[in-house]
Amino acid sequence: MAPREQWTSKIGFILAAAGSAIGLGAIWKFPYMAGTNGGSVFVLLFIISTIAIGLPILLAEFVVGRMGQADAVTSLKRLAKGKKWFFLGWLGFAFAFIVLSFYSVVGGWILSYLVRALALNLNVVDHSILFESITANPVEVLLAQAVFMLLTIWIVQGGIKAGIERASTWMMPLLFIFFIILAIRSLTLEGAMEGVRFLFIPDWSLLTGETFILALGQAFFSLSVGVTGMMTYASYLPKEERLGSSALNVTILNIIISILAGLVIFPAVFALGHSPAEGPGLIFVVLPAIFGQIPFGNIFMIVFFILMLFATLTSSISMLEIVVSTGIRAKYDRRKRAAWVFGILIFIIGIPSALSFGVLSEVTIFGGTIFDFADLITSRIGMPIGALLISLFAGFVLTKAQTSEELDMHPKLTILWRFLIRFAAPIAILIIFGTWIFEVIN
Repeated sequence: MAPREQWTSKIGFILAAAGSAIGLGAIWKFPYMAGTNGGSVFVLLFIISTIAIGLPILLAEFVVGRMGQADAVTSLKRLAKGKKWFFLGWLGFAFAFIVLSFYSVVGGWILSYLVRALALNLNVVDHSILFESITANPVEVLLAQAVFMLLTIWIVQGGIKAGIERASTWMMPLLFIFFIILAIRSLTLEGAMEGVRFLFIPDWSLLTGETFILALGQAFFSLSVGVTGMMTYASYLPKEERLGSSALNVTILNIIISILAGLVIFPAVFALGHSPAEGPGLIFVVLPAIFGQIPFGNIFMIVFFILMLFATLTSSISMLEIVVSTGIRAKYDRRKRAAWVFGILIFIIGIPSALSFGVLSEVTIFGGTIFDFADLITSRIGMPIGALLISLFAGFVLTKAQTSEELDMHPKLTILWRFLIRFAAPIAILIIFGTWIFEVIN
């Protein structure tokens, strides 16, 4: 039997974990959520929520994963002492499966735009029509989704060292460099400071309870907690590495990339007279139009969609790793075959989501498309439930002595973390979940 792999360096683990968190949540969802929910007020609440609530849950996943030194199901079995908490690992397996099935669809869209950008074929009059034509074309969306899944499978089947860590150690620095370049270009546009003010100077009249709840939800989504992905990554971490500093570094990187995404988008949006409240189409509809109006726009458009592809891949490989590690359990010599089998199954399950903007557009579930339904049962149901259960497990099942030994932090910081994970985080999650249920009922 092949031995269980480990990360070769702390920086490799941090970059891989940060890559898992920094995906469409930071680059696609954060800007449009900020744009439609008060700008700087939302940003401030997002930062507070990420540090006060998201970071403790992220650290809880790290603790459970490193203590268990196995896939999520096996780790929970080892640590629960006869209690049936292993079902949380299978929930993570199922939700990761579903997340990647529709996540790969968006990855395919990015590939379609990147190919068009490389062919200098994005200079069109109406980008909303282009977006609709791409997403409604069954051949293109399925082919692009398949290519994206092949890239994901190819990286994951290579294992932790040769696959995930190697890919993350060059993709994440490049992503960071690209963002800085794009942010500088955006900030040099005439009128860009209006976008900076929108991002950083709070208008307290826009502060509402809903804004806080949405910011809290974005903190969970952007850190990718609740689907046992961080638990899985931490299981490959050697015992001598300090978890607290790793979790803090991942959290800080996530916040920095989110803010950089805002600095790329909002200065350009305001400089060129667009609305920040464009919603989910902000990247695919507004940004190509913006790049088409500035000098060297085609070059920056290519760079941007390469960046988007990197960010999406770093998240997709973490989702597939959850599925593969849980599926093979301790049979590590089956990684390559499992990556291909599960990857192909995920592609097949994602076909209805890919077609839900075209030939299956009239098929609705709870008033939304199949794609919307897959997003709903994971990001609005699965991730909050998973994060809640992880908090309760780390806070009440693991003993104070166990977590103190694993964390190796100052005693006062450990006490603070236990308070947050036992009480503050669960209450915050229940508020988010309860608010969503209230919205559905009404």
